Amino acid sequence: MQHSPEQLREKQMAGEEAIKYIENGMVIGIGTGTTAVYMIQALAQRLREGLTIVGAVPTSEATAQLASKLGIPLTDLDAHPQLDLAIDGADEIDGQLRLIKGGGGALLREKIVAAASRRFIIIADTSKLVSQLGHAFPVPVETIPFARTPAHLQLQALGAHVQLRQRDGQVFHTDSGNIILDCFFPGGIRDPQALHINMKSIVGVVEIGLFLGMTERAIIGSANGVQVLVNRP
Repeated sequence: MQHSPEQLREKQMAGEEAIKYIENGMVIGIGTGTTAVYMIQALAQRLREGLTIVGAVPTSEATAQLASKLGIPLTDLDAHPQLDLAIDGADEIDGQLRLIKGGGGALLREKIVAAASRRFIIIADTSKLVSQLGHAFPVPVETIPFARTPAHLQLQALGAHVQLRQRDGQVFHTDSGNIILDCFFPGGIRDPQALHINMKSIVGVVEIGLFLGMTERAIIGSANGVQVLVNRP
C-alpha cells in the first residue's frame, strides 16, 4: 500500500508520541506495521539517549529483526508473561476504540501480546479513524491450513465475502504457519461483538483481527498535531 507524505508524517508523529509512555525498567510489547516502524525507530533513539528497558517482546519476525538491528533488547513471554505496556498500529479504529488489525498478517501474536499487557496503546494516522468498522478493511481470520475450506464456507454463512490472502501469487502464511482468510463486509459491521463470538466459534479458526475492549488509548497523528483518544468505560 502506498502512503502519502502527509500520512507518513502523521504515522511518525504518533509513533514518536507513544514512546513518551515508556518508562525506565518496563517490559514492553512492540507491534508490527508501518506506524510501528516509526515507534521502534523512536524507541531506539530514546535508548541511545539513556532510557533503559528490561526488554521488548516483538509481535512478528519482521519486528524482531528491525528491533535487533537497532539495538533494542528483546525478550519473550516465557521470561515475562505479563508486560507493562504494548504499542501497536491498527487498520481501523472506531469511536469505542474497537479495532481491526492484521493487515500485516501478525494478528495472532499481536493479540497475544496485547492480552498480556497491562496497558495497550494504539498508534495511527487519521485515515484509520472510522465511524463503523469494516467499510474499508477486511477482518483477517487466521486459520490452520487443514480447515481452509470448511472455515471459508462458515465465514461466508456469516455474511462475509471471503478471500484467501496471497502475496506475490503465493498463499500467504503467518509466522505461525497458518493462513489468513480476509472477510469483507462492504456494508460495515453492525455488531462487532456478535461477529467476534461467531467467528471464534468456528473450529479451525485460530484468531481473528477484531480487537474489542483491549485498547486503553489511541494516539493519532494529524495535520493539526497529535490527538489522544482515551477509552472511557
